[in-house]
Amino acid sequence: MKSHTIKINLPGGIVAAGDLFEVLTAAEKAGVENVRFGNRQQLFFSVAEDKLPVLKQDLFLADIMYELNADAHPNIISSYAIEEVIYHPDWLREGVYKDILDLFDYRPQLKINLVDNDQTFFPFFTGNLNFIASDTSNYWYLYIRFPKTNVIYQWPTLVYSEDIADLSSVIERTIFASPELFYDRPAIDGNLLHGMVNAVGDFVIQPITKALKLPEFTLSYYEGFNRYGSNKLWLGIYRRDELFKVAFLKDLCKVCMKTRVGQLYTTPWKSLIVKGIDAADRNLWDAVLCKYRINVRHASNELNWQVEDQCAYGLELKNELVRKLNEEDVRTFRLCFAIKTQPKTGLFGSIVIRTQQDITDGVVLADERFEILYTRDFNPNSKDFISFRKDVRRPELSNFIIELCNYYYELQSEPDLMANAVYLENEVLTEAAEPEKPKVYQCRNCFTIYDETYGDAVNEIAVGTPFEKLETYCCPTCEAPKEDFKLIETPQPIQTE
Repeated sequence: MKSHTIKINLPGGIVAAGDLFEVLTAAEKAGVENVRFGNRQQLFFSVAEDKLPVLKQDLFLADIMYELNADAHPNIISSYAIEEVIYHPDWLREGVYKDILDLFDYRPQLKINLVDNDQTFFPFFTGNLNFIASDTSNYWYLYIRFPKTNVIYQWPTLVYSEDIADLSSVIERTIFASPELFYDRPAIDGNLLHGMVNAVGDFVIQPITKALKLPEFTLSYYEGFNRYGSNKLWLGIYRRDELFKVAFLKDLCKVCMKTRVGQLYTTPWKSLIVKGIDAADRNLWDAVLCKYRINVRHASNELNWQVEDQCAYGLELKNELVRKLNEEDVRTFRLCFAIKTQPKTGLFGSIVIRTQQDITDGVVLADERFEILYTRDFNPNSKDFISFRKDVRRPELSNFIIELCNYYYELQSEPDLMANAVYLENEVLTEAAEPEKPKVYQCRNCFTIYDETYGDAVNEIAVGTPFEKLETYCCPTCEAPKEDFKLIETPQPIQTE
């Protein structure tokens, strides 16, 4: 029987226990046994066609907004889920997040991220409108990634918290009103958008006096019971198959309401976090985990993977690769991985495995081919990807991933290599002239980067080889000739500590 996909946005990844219980009750009545959480902190489940009318009526009566077989309105994501438990923000607290979310009186069609600048659990640049908290209280950096492009534009001023919703609305309307200028084009003038938006709205601004720094990536262990504060616990729950039983989540909500834990939180790792658990009530939570045989101690190198939402192929491949990395006892600390089967899915990864064929039509095992990419400095928040290997067959995939992991740790263990491999904000210790920055070239067709710091492993070009000295060269991604590369400035606004 035909089934339909229901998507329910949980703004900011925050959901009241009572509200989630209502959703789950309606889903259960419609015969739904399992639900999933998505990369953007949303909720998914499938319902049989003959049960759909009942479900729609129950969701309507409960005043729950949903999308049917669609994703026209992406969820607004926020880093609030880990505030106070995995990291401690300077000024960005629950009230600020909720005030901003409450100001959205429209349903965005662009992806919006609200994240703190001092955490790495949530991605910075996977949205279209990426608001990143600055060091100035209630002011945010804004980085715009234009729809269906990799073009990123930094808004030239800081944005005030109370203006985020209105500014997002004006930017969205301006972009969609002029698709010929701002949509699905390789050359986009961000300054033109800035001028058009400022002509429409009057917003409170602050000048940018300090460039955004990307913190060094680490992924905290986000499972199990963890202590914080004086006598509180938080609980993280991850499911290997991404499936959360409806009955289990309903019981979890009941314990929340019984113990006055008001909210639950979803994460971009498709997991669930419960904060504010009294240590004296732990036995109640343990009882629910035991009842449903929930394991909350998976290996760390299984938790640092991103797979597209509701992608059985990517999930199967992830589990296969995790098993092989475990067998080889591969270290993956400070790395995270993503599996992409579609070109425009915003995933978060320092190493990306990308299919080179359309898996929707089915793939014969012998025909599977993959490209392995990594970010310029292995920081998943960087959007400059370097092709490591192309046309990799599935049986060879784990070996090349292990090779790339080992390369990362070679950089970590050799300071001279690391200094060249990562863009650092160097302090000026003397009045000597600054060293010449490595030249970076970009393909005009597919935007692949050639950075002489790294060379090009695909074309067997050694690290440190200047682009000018290459007699012949072709793009490792689209095979464009050397003439199709242009010199670009090394990105400076985003820096890595």
